[in-house]
Amino acid sequence: MLDASVVGDIFAAPGAPAVLQALQATQRSAGTLLVILNHPGDVLAGNMAFNMAIQHGIKVQKVLTHEDISAGKDAPLENRRGLVGCIPLYKVAGAAAEAGRSLEEVCAIAERFNANMRTLAVAVTPATHPANGAVIGQIADDEMEVGMGQHGEGGGGVMKLATADQTAEIVLTKLLDTLDVASGDKLFVMINGSGATTMMEQLIVLRAVKRLLDAKGLVLARSLVGEFLTVQEMGGFQMCVGKLDDELIALYDAPCDTPCWTVK
Repeated sequence: MLDASVVGDIFAAPGAPAVLQALQATQRSAGTLLVILNHPGDVLAGNMAFNMAIQHGIKVQKVLTHEDISAGKDAPLENRRGLVGCIPLYKVAGAAAEAGRSLEEVCAIAERFNANMRTLAVAVTPATHPANGAVIGQIADDEMEVGMGQHGEGGGGVMKLATADQTAEIVLTKLLDTLDVASGDKLFVMINGSGATTMMEQLIVLRAVKRLLDAKGLVLARSLVGEFLTVQEMGGFQMCVGKLDDELIALYDAPCDTPCWTVK
């Protein structure tokens, strides 16, 4: 998992100095992998810190997560946001590092997982800004938005509110349409609650996903359900689907005990 997590204020990116501080604190002769989620502020801070770290003689490589498909399957990578897919990516990359792989090998594993995962978010109630309580975006009581961003940004996919099973099928179909999968392939599925979705509701969505994958001959090899990357008290979820191979499964299964140092 992570050795350090660099955070800004709620709904805000950290500054480059904080990212550089984390890179300096965690530097080892083997090097450091910097994972950046694709949001403008995070990319700006991450790239600045990356360049400063190199100038300071720190051995570092970076990975940019960009698995959100709300902009469309053919959207360029720079238009794809980084969402909850960072969590399993931390796990497989961290396990590779713990196993003694080189920085180059760890980066390659992270990029392989990065290239084979997709995420799409659904919102049924909006979030509110923590500073002033203002509602971020509007969602009608009888509607939901498919493609909502990590900070409440609209995704353009407004449609009538559907059942959990129907919503799972809508989202999973869009995700699988962007992945090169065939019958027998092993998949990782993560249901990430957005802050106001109960565990029971999230598990109902996963149950629907399992039934749909079984019908397609796809294997639900690993799954994860819970609140890992929330949007204040937004109602909804993010669904992340990743294509796994035997090496990625072994890395995902590796035990971890990871107190993470937070820099702000």
